[in-house]
Amino acid sequence: MHPKTIGLIAHTGKSGVGELIKSLSAEFTRFKMSILLETETANVSGTHSGLTIAQLGANADVLVVVGGDGTILNVTGQLGDAMPPIFGINVGSLGFLTCAGSQAFREAVECIANGQMTFSNRALLEVTLRDSGEEQKPMIALNDAVFSRGELSRLIRLRTRVNGETLTEFNADGLIIATPTGSTAYSLSAGGPILEPESGVFVITPICPHVLTNRSIIVSEKSLIEVEASEPDYPVYLTVDGREPIRIAHGATVQIRKAKKTLRLAAMPDMSFFSVVRQKLKWSGSNV
Repeated sequence: MHPKTIGLIAHTGKSGVGELIKSLSAEFTRFKMSILLETETANVSGTHSGLTIAQLGANADVLVVVGGDGTILNVTGQLGDAMPPIFGINVGSLGFLTCAGSQAFREAVECIANGQMTFSNRALLEVTLRDSGEEQKPMIALNDAVFSRGELSRLIRLRTRVNGETLTEFNADGLIIATPTGSTAYSLSAGGPILEPESGVFVITPICPHVLTNRSIIVSEKSLIEVEASEPDYPVYLTVDGREPIRIAHGATVQIRKAKKTLRLAAMPDMSFFSVVRQKLKWSGSNV
């Protein structure tokens, strides 16, 4: 792939991002590539003329996202119908989704300009709330859909079905439905397994379950997962990819399935999922 138009989106709260965007723009221009900037990114770099993320998605061949994993999640949720490849440059902390550090921005630009990127097709979740028979607009998630309790330190009950068949009623602090991409995020912290990105499965992971035999369960990405708040006295909240939580009324059902579209996550040619896992989780082998 030899992209001609690059969309630049940055986490504008990060130190030095404005100068980095200017440097990236200059490098892409040197390769005779057109640059489009997201509005806040344009402001922080002194350009003061930009587009929305959805507009960038509709007009750019590749989106270069400068930030961390959270920035990529935010961008993915705002793209709408268009879903161009995303290339992440890390100015965050852990960064499982970003593939180049900010110091290596010249190498990243050269990789993109020369068409040397590799791509991983990442499944997305379509999360739909059905409340009192009304179906809300579906939400898209790259990482996960998380059910959690409110401010009270009380367990919540979540009746869960897979393809119409009862799985169990989780009595827990919460529940995580994660894609393979999200398996290295909150689900991993809650004791869930690491899934290879194109494994074709999702994972259901309870958070601090009262029944100790409740463990993560892996289901096919073709599954329809339904979660219902079955405890009338305590609130349940739904959070999709870390966005603003939504309160789930008693008896409301959340349906989770694989979205029709996928995200092509770009990477440098010398990077693989397993090399990233080894690096980020500091797997260096046994010292015994």
